[in-house]
Amino acid sequence: MTASVARKTMASSRAPGRVAREPEASLRILGIDPGTLRMGYGVVERVGPGRVAYVECGVIAAPASRDRLERLGLIGQSLRELIDELRPHAVALEEAFYGKNVQSTLALGEARGVSIFVAAQAGLSVTGYAPAKVKNTIVGSGRATKTQVSYLVRALLGLRRDPEPDAADALAIALCHARSVDFATKVPGPARTRAASRSGAMKGTTGKRERS
Repeated sequence: MTASVARKTMASSRAPGRVAREPEASLRILGIDPGTLRMGYGVVERVGPGRVAYVECGVIAAPASRDRLERLGLIGQSLRELIDELRPHAVALEEAFYGKNVQSTLALGEARGVSIFVAAQAGLSVTGYAPAKVKNTIVGSGRATKTQVSYLVRALLGLRRDPEPDAADALAIALCHARSVDFATKVPGPARTRAASRSGAMKGTTGKRERS
């Protein structure tokens, strides 16, 4: 791990043991909450229809003393190492949104671009989800608060404690993608294509532990 970047992880709180999987349905998903200072990440594994197991979550933090572009480079390098270590099959991240603060919007776009580039280099598909879509999928309301999202993420994955906010958001994004995969596998041909189009999928090359 790059010395200039801190990675704080939260390993699994479940008792050690094997997770029952359906090999043909197993899909490891890396959710990303992009940022230029802190990037939240969350990894879950879809082990069958409607069944998801927690793998890991955490935050990659770059030093605030570095300039923005250097921080993005450091975060990108750490993300590449994370992908090599955890070997996800797909990446899901928050879609770009246009806020009142133009600089913040541009910075978020840059962070998303780095994440997409690193994932594409690793041969992973990348899917974007609007924040309201993620909240609606997890909580049932597109206007849910971060506290509500974190609570449901913890409950759905059986975690012993709340993840850090950025990590909780990333786990929510990963869970949203797992639900979308469940839906897509139940919907026949043309309807599935339309659903995938609405989900915000971006073209790309297809390619346990809560530590303190």
